[in-house]
Amino acid sequence: MHLSSAVYPSLANRVVFITGGGSGIGAAMTQAFARQRAKVAFVDIAEEASRRLVDEVHGASGVPPLFLPCDVRDVAMLAASIASVRERLGPIGILINNAASDDRHRLEELTPQQWDERMALNLRPAFFASQAVMAHMRELGGGSIINLGSICWRIGAANLTAYATAKAAMHGLTRSLARELGAHGIRVNTLSPGCVMTERQLQLWVSPAQEKIIQATQYVKGRILPEHIAHCALFLAADDSAMLTAQEMIVDGGWA
Repeated sequence: MHLSSAVYPSLANRVVFITGGGSGIGAAMTQAFARQRAKVAFVDIAEEASRRLVDEVHGASGVPPLFLPCDVRDVAMLAASIASVRERLGPIGILINNAASDDRHRLEELTPQQWDERMALNLRPAFFASQAVMAHMRELGGGSIINLGSICWRIGAANLTAYATAKAAMHGLTRSLARELGAHGIRVNTLSPGCVMTERQLQLWVSPAQEKIIQATQYVKGRILPEHIAHCALFLAADDSAMLTAQEMIVDGGWA
């Protein structure tokens, strides 16, 4: 499903780098920015799904996004991917730190190794990707960094302690980066989704009974779709939000 959306002239030809851009919310962002005629590059660990997305976007827009296979837990690989995008498309003006995994765990069973792995996926890449694009954005005279958060820590979701901790920390990272980078015209914001009905969520976590509970909790009824999150990202990336920084935008139908 594609929702109608605004056209942002400032996004045309701007280089956008999306982590985890091959499926779910990330794929919706890849598609949305491509429709804005941005130069889209994305990394993902899921190669088959990502290559299908490239073909789909190419067919719809005539211009394929640039896909680079990458495990964002590997900081050196992530930095190399960012360097490759600069070489092939130009300096990155928009960074979307989207890659994450909300795998559940029982509190008493979480090991130190599992804790570290969850931070290595859900928090650490956002800092090092931001660090890597700083020079790009300074060269351009500004830029927009969008960190994907979550409402899970606000609502106290169970079996997500490590993920919730990382997502809460994402907004702390946003606030710190916004202070450090604001003088260079670089804006940093958090985009926090509610329960987005991606294919993965519906397969793994959201049963019909659970969806009824979610609908009863949301002020605005109806499913939150990946496109709803992508449309907010377009606004945060565009010049239309030029003086908006260090903020958390929550798209959850009024839950949190």
